[in-house]
Amino acid sequence: MKTSLISACLVGIAFLSSACGRLPSTDAAPPQLRQAEAVAATVTSGSGEIGSAAVVHGEGAEFRIVAATALGGLELYSADGKRLGATPAGEVLAVDVGYGVPLGGEVATVVAAIDITSQTLRLFRLGGDALTEIGARAVPLGFAAEGLCLYRHPLDGGLHAFIVGDGGEVDQQVIYGTADGKLDARQVRRISVPSPLKQCVVDTRGGHVYASEEAVGIWRFNADPESDVGAVLLDSPRGHIEEEVGGLAIHDGGEGAHWLLASNASAGSINLYDLDRDAAFVGSTTISSRDSEEPIGEPGPLYATSAAIGDDYPNGVLLVVDEDGPDVKLVSISTLANTFGIAAGAAQSDPRASAKSPVAVVLPTAETVPVGSFGDAADDPAIWAHPTDPAKSLIIATDKKAGLYIYDLQGRVVQFLPDGKMNNVDLRDGFKLGGREVTLVTATNRTDKTIAIYRLDVATRTLVDVADGPQSTGMHDPYGLCMYRSARNGDTYVFVNGDETVKKQWRLVDASNGRVQAEPVRELTFDSQTEGCVVDDDAGLLYVGEEDVALWSLAAEPDGGNEKTSVDRVDANPAIKDDIEGMGLYDLGGGRGYIVISSQGNDTYAVYRREGAREYLGSFAVASDPARGIDGISETDGLDVSSDNLGPGLEYGAMVAQDGRNVLPVENQNYKIVPWKAIADVLGLEVRQP
Repeated sequence: MKTSLISACLVGIAFLSSACGRLPSTDAAPPQLRQAEAVAATVTSGSGEIGSAAVVHGEGAEFRIVAATALGGLELYSADGKRLGATPAGEVLAVDVGYGVPLGGEVATVVAAIDITSQTLRLFRLGGDALTEIGARAVPLGFAAEGLCLYRHPLDGGLHAFIVGDGGEVDQQVIYGTADGKLDARQVRRISVPSPLKQCVVDTRGGHVYASEEAVGIWRFNADPESDVGAVLLDSPRGHIEEEVGGLAIHDGGEGAHWLLASNASAGSINLYDLDRDAAFVGSTTISSRDSEEPIGEPGPLYATSAAIGDDYPNGVLLVVDEDGPDVKLVSISTLANTFGIAAGAAQSDPRASAKSPVAVVLPTAETVPVGSFGDAADDPAIWAHPTDPAKSLIIATDKKAGLYIYDLQGRVVQFLPDGKMNNVDLRDGFKLGGREVTLVTATNRTDKTIAIYRLDVATRTLVDVADGPQSTGMHDPYGLCMYRSARNGDTYVFVNGDETVKKQWRLVDASNGRVQAEPVRELTFDSQTEGCVVDDDAGLLYVGEEDVALWSLAAEPDGGNEKTSVDRVDANPAIKDDIEGMGLYDLGGGRGYIVISSQGNDTYAVYRREGAREYLGSFAVASDPARGIDGISETDGLDVSSDNLGPGLEYGAMVAQDGRNVLPVENQNYKIVPWKAIADVLGLEVRQP
C-alpha cells in the first residue's frame, strides 16, 4: 500500500503487449492521411511560447481560451482569438479548468496552472475576463512537472488534479476549500512510469486518466484513487505512433462518439481512438489553418470540450497548440467527425453543471493509525462502548498478518497484541467469568487455526488473554467470525467459518480457572464461500454473507437447524455487487433497527430494516474529506456498527469500516470512522437517542 507502481508493466514493450493490454496490430496498411481545417486561431502569444491551452465556458455561446505562455503568464483569449489580457503566474507550462468548486459559500470556475520556476501547482479564479490567484499557497510538487489535467470525482464532485512529470510521475492531488475562503491541495497518491510524461487528460465517463509517455506510448489508468491503478498501454511506436506521442484530449458525444485524440507529434498528425471499442485506432488527420493548406508540422498539447458553443462549434471544439505559431488552432469537433466519416454524437450539457452522485454520500470524521503490516492486512473491527464514559469507548481491530489493535475513537493506538494472524473479531458483554461479568473478545487466529479469546480490562482498556489453551477450530484456514449472546438462556457463542463451505458454532464456557473454553455445538453448510456475519441477539438470528450469492438469515440457537432465508440476493438487487463482506447491526431498541452490509464490488454499503420483511432501504458510499485529510473507503472487508453513545461527535453511534485502499496519501490499510447521524441523514433513517 505504500506505493502504487506499475512495475509489473515496465519490463519492456514486448512484455507490455501481453501483460498490460493488447497493442494495435501493425500488419494492416496505414489508412490514407486526412486533413481537417481549423475554424480560427489565437494571435501569437506575447512571450513567443505556449505550453498548453484550455477552453473556459461562459454564458451561452461565450467562451474564452486560457493559455500557459511560460514567463508571459496565463493569457486569456476571446473565441475569435484576440488577446484579452495576461496574468502573472511564474513560468507557467500547463493549464486546465475546473467548474463548480465550492469556495467561500459560492461555487467558482478554477484555473489550475503549473509554475515550473518553483515546481508548484497554482490556483486561480476566473471572474469576467480576469484571473485572481486564490490558492492558500503555491502547492509544492517535488518534481519537474510537464503536464496537468483536472478531474471531478463523480461520487462527491471533488476536484482532483493529475500532474505528470519529467521523471515519469503521475501525481494526484485533491483541491479543496479552506476556512478562510481560499483553495489548497493534498497529495492523494502517486503512480510512476520509467520515462518522461508529456500531457494527461481525464475521461470522466470512462473513469480513466490517459497519460502520454513520450517515447513509449499512451497509458490508461483508473482515475478514482479508491480503485486499482489498472495500468494499460494503449498504443506505442510499435503501433500507430511514429516516434513520440504528445498531447491528449477526450471527446464524449455519447454512445458511438467517444474518442481519445492524441498528438502523433513526430508524424505531424493527430490520432483518433474509439473509446467505445476499447480504444480501437480509427485513423489520423493533419490540421491546417484557414489561410494555409500547409498542416501543422508538430502538433503539441491538445484540449477538447464537447459542449456546443455557437454555430462554429455545434459539437464542441478541439484546441491544438501549434508551437511554430506559437498559437492555438481551434478545430470544430464536427469537422473532425466529417473528416473521419463518423458521427460526432450529441453535444454535451453545460460542463459547469454539477453532476448528481449515483449514490448517497457521507464523510468520515476520523481514521485510525494504519496497521503495521503492508498489503492487504487490516480486515475487521469491533466497537466497544464504555459503560460510564462514552469518550473512553474503543475499536478492536485486526491486522491479519500480525495481531490485534485497540484504538480509541480518535484512531490512536491504545494497545497492540502481536498474537498471530488475526482475521475477524467480535465481542460481547455480560459473560460470567469467575463469578463476575466481563466483556469477551474473540478472534480467528489463522497462525495456529484457533479461536483467540480475551477479556477486556475496563480499567486499563486493554485485552487479557483468557483462552484455556489453544481452542482449535479444526479448520484449514479460519477467518470469518461473529458472536452471539442468547436472550433465551444468557449463553455466549461464537460462529467461525474458513475457506471451506462450513460454518461452525461453539459455546463459550467458564473453565473454572479464570479461563474460557469453546465447546462445539453445531455445523452449518453453505454452497459457496462465506465470511461476514453478525447476530441479532434479541431476535436470535444469524446473518451470513454468502459472498457471491446472498445475505442469509438463520436461527442463531444451536438447535436452530440449517434452514436459511434470503434477505437479499446479489443477482436480484443491482445496488449490491459481490462480494458481500462485512456487516453490522444498528439497534434502535424494541427489536427495531438496521442491518448494514458492505457491497465490496462497488465500494458501497447497503442498509436493510432489521424487523419485519427486512426490506432494502438504500445504499451509501463514504467519500474523502480533504480538509481533514481523510480519504474515502473502498474494498471494505469488515465493518461494525453501534448505536451506543461513543463520545463527542458520535453521540448516536457510528460505523467503523476497514479501508482496502488508504490514500491521501498512500499508506498501509486502516479503519475509517463515520458518525451514524450522517448515514441516517442521507438515507432518512432513525437514530437512537443517547
